[in-house]
Amino acid sequence: MQPLTREEKFMKEAIRQAKKALAIGEVPIGCVIVYNDKIIGRGYNRRITDKNTLSHAELNAIKKASKVMGDWRLDDCEMYITLEPCQMCSGAIVQSRIRKVYIGTMNPKAGCAGSILNLLQVPQFNHQVEIEKDILHDECSAMLTSFFKELRKKKV
Repeated sequence: MQPLTREEKFMKEAIRQAKKALAIGEVPIGCVIVYNDKIIGRGYNRRITDKNTLSHAELNAIKKASKVMGDWRLDDCEMYITLEPCQMCSGAIVQSRIRKVYIGTMNPKAGCAGSILNLLQVPQFNHQVEIEKDILHDECSAMLTSFFKELRKKKV
């Protein structure tokens, strides 16, 4: 077995966060923010638990990372997210000036880092975010597919 790449190592941490969401009945989406090869922010989906539209994995991680950095600017940080961010989170990523986003799997129904729109790289914005896709794609995708399959079974 080959050792994990740096990107895979951090995506595994995002997957760990997604599993926390899964454990409480939330859509399994997880996120970590990295600065100088150290995780400074972790987050997972908590919309149902918190009864709050804003409680997405990315926003929860950005809030924690900003506290650690003592600034809203996360210029030299990278984000690892198991699912392509929505429009709200993509806007927050641009606003926080995160340098690069690593995405586990794309979201053709709501993704705004290339699937429906690409808000991370709008040339007219004052900041564009580098994107790298499909980091541990199969593992990230399978977790979400399994979650929604089980959810549909419960509703039938």
